[in-house]
Amino acid sequence: MDKFVIAGGTPLAGEVSTSGSKNAALPALAAALLTEEPVILHRIPRVRDIRTMQRLLVDIGSRSDVEGETVRLETPQIVCPEAPYELVKTMRASSLVLGPLVARTGRARVSLPGGCAIGARPINLHIFGLEQLGARIEQAHGYIQAEAPEGLHGATVHFDRITVTGTEDLMMAATLAKGETVLRNAAREPEVVDLANLLIAMGAKIEGAGTSTIRIEGVTRLGGAEHTIIPDRIEAGTFLVAGAITGGDLAITDCEPEHVGALVSKLQQAGVEVTQPDGTTLRVRGRGKLRSVDMTTEEYPGFATDLQAQYMALMTQAEGIAIVVETIFENRFMHAQELARMGANIRIDGKQAIVAGRRELTGAGVIASDLRASASLVLAALVARGETVIDRVYHIDRGYEKIEAKLAQVGAKIRRVE
Repeated sequence: MDKFVIAGGTPLAGEVSTSGSKNAALPALAAALLTEEPVILHRIPRVRDIRTMQRLLVDIGSRSDVEGETVRLETPQIVCPEAPYELVKTMRASSLVLGPLVARTGRARVSLPGGCAIGARPINLHIFGLEQLGARIEQAHGYIQAEAPEGLHGATVHFDRITVTGTEDLMMAATLAKGETVLRNAAREPEVVDLANLLIAMGAKIEGAGTSTIRIEGVTRLGGAEHTIIPDRIEAGTFLVAGAITGGDLAITDCEPEHVGALVSKLQQAGVEVTQPDGTTLRVRGRGKLRSVDMTTEEYPGFATDLQAQYMALMTQAEGIAIVVETIFENRFMHAQELARMGANIRIDGKQAIVAGRRELTGAGVIASDLRASASLVLAALVARGETVIDRVYHIDRGYEKIEAKLAQVGAKIRRVE
């Protein structure tokens, strides 16, 4: 397993660009299964989860051509409507092929997904929604078997809790269902809107994406399309925190500032200077002492759970005590014990972490437990005294494109050891 070796203490300065959104690219790739015509996607990040999804689509029957950040997919027929455990055991987004496969072929067999061990992300919301659309579903031997031999039909689906992948999966399935589907308590994330824009370009009839109620009028077929993926708001947010925690002067380019508004607000409350030089750039400057600011994760447009670990790393350097409340995933504080190995003072009490700031962090050997936890360890290492070795960085490779190279170009002393 690869490791990162990081020597802390250097303020970051310069420009770092944002890649395309992993969490938007994954459902966009799955959407290509809905048509036999070519789907061309630009700004696809070159990360591990994307490669896994591409291999899965090829097994299902897609022809895939990759040139730089552009992926061309063509699926003239579904050869095998199955997502096997061996391929998707490390990636929860595999469930995104369930809706498109059932919609197009009337059947699908998808392994229960793996991924980060950050708590329950129940697929039962996908299953409930597909059953409302007329699919018969059985679960056995670690797989979900779905059948709709007569096709799907429109229905009103009310999600018991907000689910991003559930909203995306049902939205894709409903594009080819007979009649109108209404998704209530739908996710409002930018990635949902991006997927809707792609589906509309393919010929789908969708209204309300970005609100809590989405209406989809089914069509008989979808065509090909060309689409550019939105910037990765979690990567942009991670770089914002990197500039702040090191007391640097960092410009994050090619991003969508509105998508990280909740984080920017917290940074400014903490005493970090964040400005917007133009429509796609944010500049962060760490000036003076940081102030502790409480934070609670929420569904979009609230503070993203995927930025909670990074924010906690920042609060270890702030003056005072910050209370970080995690409302989305129940096991998403596993990075706290690794930060404690570096000198952080963090106490976990149920869904909240109490972070006592102004702690001098020191380099240590730490282990990345999940994708975003590994990012928080990188941030802590950038400000720690001495050398930090982060093991199991395959987690960070799942969602960040060459993060060590991007950080190194703005002054970080970071290297990958194979």
